[in-house]
Amino acid sequence: MSDAESSTGNDGPETVQINLRLTQAFLDDIDTTWEEQGFSSRSEFLRYAARDAVKHPEFSREGWKQIAASEHELRTGDEELVSREDVLAMMDDGTDGE
Repeated sequence: MSDAESSTGNDGPETVQINLRLTQAFLDDIDTTWEEQGFSSRSEFLRYAARDAVKHPEFSREGWKQIAASEHELRTGDEELVSREDVLAMMDDGTDGE
């Protein structure tokens, strides 16, 4: 069990404060992301991300890695864009585009 502080508020269930260690670069990315996506705070964003990961475990960590790698390739120009029609065709014939 970790060191955690808990509190109760008038607006819902008990909450527990946890400590999380991240690199400064990763924290900077998180801060940029929550602000760009319109979250009201870093905590709100991290709660949303954690809740989403728990409620949708069918999307694996490997899937997220593939999305991140693809995004990086698109941003650096190392990958071609695929049209909507190509994606639909791949889904219809069960191929992955190869």
